[in-house]
Amino acid sequence: MSNPTTPIHRAPLSQQHRRVITTTSPDAIGAQVSVVIDGVEAKVPFGVTILEAAKNAGVNIPTLCDHPDLDVAGVCRMCVVEVEGQRTLQPACTFPVVNQMKVKTHSRKVRMARKHVLELLLSEHCGECYSCVRNGNCELQTLAEEYGITSYPFGHPEEPAFEVDESSYSVMRDMNKCIRCRRCIRTCIDIQEVGVLEAVGRSNKVTIETFEDMPLGTAVCINCGQCVNRCPVGALYAKDETDEVWAAIDDPDKHVVIQTAPAPRSAMGELFGLEPGTPVTFEMNTALRRAGFDRVFDTNFTADLTIIEEGTELILRLYKALVEKDESIALPQFTSCSPGWVKYLEHFYPEYLPNASSAKSPQQMFGALIKTYYAEKLGFDPEKIVSVALMPCSAKKFECNRPEMRDSGYQDVDYGLTTRELGKMFKEAGLHVPSLPKSDFDDPFGSATGSGVIFGATGGVMEAALRTVIELVTGEKVESIYDHGDIIPVRGFEGVKYAELTIPKVGPVPEIVAHLVPNWDWLNGATLKVAVAHGTANAKKVMDDIKAGGKFSECHFIEFMACPGGCLGGGGQPIPTSADIRAARAKAIYSEDSAYAVRKSHENPAVLATYGEFLTDGPCGHKSHKLLHTEYTARGKHMPQDD
Repeated sequence: MSNPTTPIHRAPLSQQHRRVITTTSPDAIGAQVSVVIDGVEAKVPFGVTILEAAKNAGVNIPTLCDHPDLDVAGVCRMCVVEVEGQRTLQPACTFPVVNQMKVKTHSRKVRMARKHVLELLLSEHCGECYSCVRNGNCELQTLAEEYGITSYPFGHPEEPAFEVDESSYSVMRDMNKCIRCRRCIRTCIDIQEVGVLEAVGRSNKVTIETFEDMPLGTAVCINCGQCVNRCPVGALYAKDETDEVWAAIDDPDKHVVIQTAPAPRSAMGELFGLEPGTPVTFEMNTALRRAGFDRVFDTNFTADLTIIEEGTELILRLYKALVEKDESIALPQFTSCSPGWVKYLEHFYPEYLPNASSAKSPQQMFGALIKTYYAEKLGFDPEKIVSVALMPCSAKKFECNRPEMRDSGYQDVDYGLTTRELGKMFKEAGLHVPSLPKSDFDDPFGSATGSGVIFGATGGVMEAALRTVIELVTGEKVESIYDHGDIIPVRGFEGVKYAELTIPKVGPVPEIVAHLVPNWDWLNGATLKVAVAHGTANAKKVMDDIKAGGKFSECHFIEFMACPGGCLGGGGQPIPTSADIRAARAKAIYSEDSAYAVRKSHENPAVLATYGEFLTDGPCGHKSHKLLHTEYTARGKHMPQDD
């Protein structure tokens, strides 16, 4: 088995597929050809697969190993079809269309073959559907129903053959349910370039394992959960802590608060039959209160706080590097709000940990403030506060259990719930979220800005930071540079984005950062270079470029998100996922941003009140450093020393 730290690259097309294309005239590539599918003629581009041609013609061909985010594999054989002139059935996902091809997608021969494939898969698939986390949303279960599987002619396991791997805080692994479609492998290697999983053995002895079959909790796993989002069955799933949260809610001695991140609010509706990208932010607030949470807070509050702290840290780094000529300062500064990205950096590029911002993620900043500032302000015993976070991300479960995340004197965040898990809790409580009336967030952490909202999309942290930095440094409104304050160059789903911003003038230093720098003269006319990468395969491209001294090594600030699309594509979001679904969620996020009256982090009144009442020595001061920062960077290099 290969070492997981060495990504494996596979050709996306079968040998047969490549042979057909290469033995045909190059002039034919891209030409329209005629194909007859189930007696209906259609025009399709030459070289597309039968599966793609069928989709274009409105014909459904079942699949299990195929996924819109992944290169083809052709291993499950659920998509077999009859091709005129071919002796055997062919996999539609890999077989290319040529002119005048005739295809049958549901002949008796095809139906029986697919049924046998399902029966063979079920002969090794152990587990009761009703107790499975994917019950009702399992591709194997759906196909078994569609093809009328009512018995097990090839047998069915009565006892599990594998022990369930529950070693990770984030991702559970039950190989008794694995159908060896290899989606998890392709996700981990091709999308994330981590390579934790690989197929071991041959024929019916193949198993999907980690390196040396070590538990997932000790493997080189970044906890992103992207494998979970693409697994067609219940072989991979996020660690579920809903029972513990219910127990806290039912305990009259506990004060249970929840913070909700922006990305789940753009996707929760999907769990109730709404179209992707239908926001249910304020209906969800009502559902949370009816479910029993004592306070409902907005993570966007600490997203705004993160911008102030992380942006101030960047200013300090630049000042020390450019003005004081301190060569020990690590640039570019990397964002640190994505725990999957931080874990990736720790595993694969540990020498660049000083480049990571020491600012905690919004989730962890919130947790620290809940058990200090909030507890003091309202007179609560922090030991009796249960802090819950609704996140789109399975890695957030790992993050809140990191030993360093206890700066409040307690575990700052007690439980992380994914979008899927909270949706399950709502259904258990009989709450149909889209039908509920709207209600706002609770004070003192109820006010947020559009900048906090866009944290949910790739490029959102960078855009939020730039909105604030531009105004703090120039003294001008960001709208004078970017229409409506929308910084389009850092938006979108391109894997890596790069932008330059020349600072045309500087203004006076605002009061909020006046304790850190004497003036902005050193930034007058300077060009700020920034980049954005989402998905760790794209992060790898940027990091390798930095190591080689390339363009990205000249950046000042780089946003990294572990998941494709950013948080809206997180490992805890509703299944299925695809590029179109992620785009719809992004549209909801940016629409919500544009509706906010206040769209810049430094104008959030709750954030300003927090500095005025609690973090009184200001951004990157001693108190904020203790509660809101970690030690990814060397203390004393650019942050104040603690007393």
